[in-house]
Amino acid sequence: MKAPLPTQTEWKQLSPMMRHYLETKQAYPDCILFYRLGDFYEMFFDDALCVSKELELTLTGKACGLSERAPMCGVPFHAAESYLTKLVSHGHKVAICEQMEDPKTAKGIVKRDVIRIVTPGTNLSIQSLDGSRHNYLMCVFFQPDVTGIAVADVSTGDFLLTEADGIKTIADEIMRYEPSELIANEAFLISGLDTEALKQRHGTAVFPLEGKLFDEDACRRVLCEQFRVKDLSVLGTDSFPAGTIAAGALMQYLFRMQKSDLSNFTRLQPYLQGRYMLLDAATRRNLELTETIRDKSKRGTLLWVLDHTRTAMGARTLRSFIEQPLTDIREMEKRQDAVEALVNDASAREEIREYLKPVYDLERLMARITYQHANPKDLLAFASSLRQIPAVRSVLDGFRGTEALAELSEAMDPLTDLSGLIGQAVSEDAPLSAREGNVIRDGFDETVDRFRAADRDGANWLLALEEETRERTGIKNLRIKYIGNFGYSFEVTNSYRDLVPDDFIRRQTLTNCERFTTPRLKELEDTVLNARERLYAAEYDAFVRVRERIAGEIERIQKTARALAYTDAYASLACAAERNRYVKPQLSTDRVISIRAGRHPVVEQMLAHTDSFIDNDTYLDTNADAIAVITGPNMAGKSTYMRQCALIVLMAQIGSFVPAREARIGICDRVFTRVGASDDLSGGRSTFMVEMSEVAHILRHATPDSLLILDEIGRGTSTCDGLSIAWAVVEYISTYEKLRARTLFATHYHELTELEGTLPCVRNYCSAVREKQDGIVFLHKIIRGGADKSYGIQVAKLAGVPDAVTTRAAQIARKLAENDIARKNTGSLQNGPPSGQWEPAQMSLFEMKREDPLLARLRSVDVNRLTPVDALNILNDMRDELLTRGENEDG
Repeated sequence: MKAPLPTQTEWKQLSPMMRHYLETKQAYPDCILFYRLGDFYEMFFDDALCVSKELELTLTGKACGLSERAPMCGVPFHAAESYLTKLVSHGHKVAICEQMEDPKTAKGIVKRDVIRIVTPGTNLSIQSLDGSRHNYLMCVFFQPDVTGIAVADVSTGDFLLTEADGIKTIADEIMRYEPSELIANEAFLISGLDTEALKQRHGTAVFPLEGKLFDEDACRRVLCEQFRVKDLSVLGTDSFPAGTIAAGALMQYLFRMQKSDLSNFTRLQPYLQGRYMLLDAATRRNLELTETIRDKSKRGTLLWVLDHTRTAMGARTLRSFIEQPLTDIREMEKRQDAVEALVNDASAREEIREYLKPVYDLERLMARITYQHANPKDLLAFASSLRQIPAVRSVLDGFRGTEALAELSEAMDPLTDLSGLIGQAVSEDAPLSAREGNVIRDGFDETVDRFRAADRDGANWLLALEEETRERTGIKNLRIKYIGNFGYSFEVTNSYRDLVPDDFIRRQTLTNCERFTTPRLKELEDTVLNARERLYAAEYDAFVRVRERIAGEIERIQKTARALAYTDAYASLACAAERNRYVKPQLSTDRVISIRAGRHPVVEQMLAHTDSFIDNDTYLDTNADAIAVITGPNMAGKSTYMRQCALIVLMAQIGSFVPAREARIGICDRVFTRVGASDDLSGGRSTFMVEMSEVAHILRHATPDSLLILDEIGRGTSTCDGLSIAWAVVEYISTYEKLRARTLFATHYHELTELEGTLPCVRNYCSAVREKQDGIVFLHKIIRGGADKSYGIQVAKLAGVPDAVTTRAAQIARKLAENDIARKNTGSLQNGPPSGQWEPAQMSLFEMKREDPLLARLRSVDVNRLTPVDALNILNDMRDELLTRGENEDG
């Protein structure tokens, strides 16, 4: 159903209000228009149809001068935030058209204008935002050679920029931040990146921007104005020309959306991608860093294990640690030292955590203050949070010997002037709205005090004036009365008309009395009748002044809030380390990963009540122990073991302690994972195609500083092809001179164990299994050596597959082994790629042949008991078999 806007020829028939609505709608055609009418925001025509469906509202109609009523629906003004949040979460933009004057005093149509536009990336509602994660808005300026990327969180003031090359790298940056909204130039939308997948799978709203917003001069100018610098070199953006354009376009977009001062953006942080470990989308998903693969929940993730934060700011900071592990060993060690100090002084740590517990989200409260959205309750929460800062800082002062904690203590401003200001100004029982009165305390503002006294004591003032005038004039029955059309008047009966003084001004003559006023009574009337309205206006003005005073201290507050957030994150890591028996890892740059008695941090916690997690050792380098080929059955712990190693490395590089008895971590620039089976049906890619695409990406982008987690490469195709691919991948990692990365390679192809004697950097490991008469027992221990069985049928039995199926499977397996079906269906290996790249191992894959049946028969012959006739018969049979083979091969 459609309800298009009226045509130009129909406009003459419309009411003045509806014409103004349509003029405003024309200016914001891509937005749903919330048009303020009294106590409601109303929507008309197609907007009404859309919103009534999205919000499940009743659709009504409004007479607007046309032959048919305009479709209409609305939401209450005081409850608009919840409706706004739902609309923008569905990818809509909403323009708020507000009344700019009091309808009671307006002449003609009430003046209205759009005051802000709410989008998924510019929503400031604290109630609707997840406090534990950032709400990022990303801008992408795509170019064929280098792409500029800028990211901002309007609710916290974070603003970063970088540059990327290649669609895959851009996609990795998008996954790093998981923006709720992405804006980009037109070239990005046709670059090949699947924007529909961003919308459907990740909930990212994607909007194009017109080309003029990416004008380089305009972008540089708006950034200079925002950060009050004459040259952007001061901000360190000289090395990021494309990133600077993206940042400038994003800033212009924000000005257009917010229509107000963006003063909470006080710094711009350029960064090189090499500053952080680069984790692609597959790795983030497979390692389940912040959400599980199955149900997208926090429980069961690394974040769930490490998050013991007490504030929303700390939770966001800890999440950013996990999403962006460091590569600078100096920064890692600073964090480690802070965590270690808090582990060693549990009393001080818990004291800090107690002080942090009542602290609200200062960063987002500050954004609401800056954008003039903060209400009295927000300021009271802000003040109560500020009062905790001196206590936190006092405890941190005891860690002067720890660099990171000492820096945090130094960065914390007690802000007692601001908490004191709010305490003096805002009433403890102030209402939610600043326009409802009872906001400002007595004694803070003279004007407020005067109007409050008038509102409270006006009746007494009138009685006093009445008594005073009665005594002055001698009119014993003089009364002050209120008459609707005339206001307050002195009423004098006809019997005392002669005593009326000259300063009385006649207002009304009745049959038995007359009514008068005086200059004094007019003044008092004006004060009493308008006292409450003026009181509310004066309180609002005083509240706004307090809010603006706080907004003027944005840099002090942001710096302190950031210090509180880092303190909370460090305390959280220390708490996790102590509770879970983690150790401080040794960091190095020698590419050695040595873990003794390592444990999977998440699985260990999921099994905490059973105390049954089995620890394991890991040793990898880029020499003799570069590649660990791990064989063994499913369910035996191979995948858990490999993910465990990746998570321990990642934890070490965020500055955390790790689940192990001892650990030495050689810094990794990237962690790659190829784990599990998934398809991309919408993109026309099978499970195996997805697997091969991920393998290709890993082999092309990994370096000797990377860590590779490869699980069941080649599983999605035939046994022969899969084994060949897996073999070739191991060879390539081992022998390609630009790679030789530390690799954990799990496989069901136990034939790959032959590589240990062929390739100098391959070591065999397997999942220990204990065979019993009625099945197998998984020991979940990774030991040296290779497995010679896959135990697939035994695992099927454990899974509850019917006995008839597993029994028949065992029969088929024996027959396949006897016929050596894999060997009969193999082709020959290629000679390898062109010279100068990499060389295959000396041993061909298919030299691993099963023993020839004739040779096996000869081995079984007991020569000492063999008669001459038997010997001739055996020789004749063997000759016939060999002749038959030759004829078959010739055929």
